[in-house]
Amino acid sequence: MELRIFYDGNCPLCSAEMRQLKARDPDNLITLENLNAPDFSQRFSYINKNYANTILHGETATGEILLGLDVTCKAWALTGTRSWIQLLRLPIIKPVADWIYLRFAKNRYRISYLLTGKARCDDNCQLPTKRR
Repeated sequence: MELRIFYDGNCPLCSAEMRQLKARDPDNLITLENLNAPDFSQRFSYINKNYANTILHGETATGEILLGLDVTCKAWALTGTRSWIQLLRLPIIKPVADWIYLRFAKNRYRISYLLTGKARCDDNCQLPTKRR
């Protein structure tokens, strides 16, 4: 595992992006953890679940905690795809991209509804079981 992502499994857009990441991760470099799993707080007591529900959290293999678009950029870099996403970390773009991301994260259920017709996930949005 190079990156563990703590994502909101109740968000249709979040779940869709996690499915896309895993589809492009044949070497299983990325591990996904649903913040809404019943045992989440027991397994990851060092992650503030409420805060992680406001901004995407990730953990590197060395234990470094990444937040927001830093997680997204690291994840897509590990897949070797969507290299354009790295532009979001350029110094002139980063502050604007981070501001936009935080607004998106805050309104992700409304945005999900507008884009998918579904504000929150039911069992149809769950990710497939982990590959070994």
